[in-house]
Amino acid sequence: MIKTDEDALICDLAETYQIYDYKSLPAYMVATFSVGLRENSRIKMKLSNQKVTFGELLLSMISDELTRLIWMKTEDGVKGINPPKSIVSLILNNGEENTVNDGFQTVEEYEKARLEIIREGG
Repeated sequence: MIKTDEDALICDLAETYQIYDYKSLPAYMVATFSVGLRENSRIKMKLSNQKVTFGELLLSMISDELTRLIWMKTEDGVKGINPPKSIVSLILNNGEENTVNDGFQTVEEYEKARLEIIREGG
């Protein structure tokens, strides 16, 4: 754990337990405190290769949908050009910018697919 990211461990222990010098504690004590860290602590996220928490991902999905709904009311949205950039895409693709593209060529196709999903109860 310490080899993975010592700075993350130091910050997490200081924030959670006000332990500012973990090296002065026995190793078993540091390990015990580390187990008790919250699931979205820096070190636990680093160890599990998580980039963002589920909450952050969910909020970015909501933001993307709201942005898309607003875009659809603009001239570009009606024409189906210049779609907004997806925050979820940026988060999950390590910063690679992709636009929101669900495989639809026009806004009408997108709306038709959404209505079908709603009718099916999904």
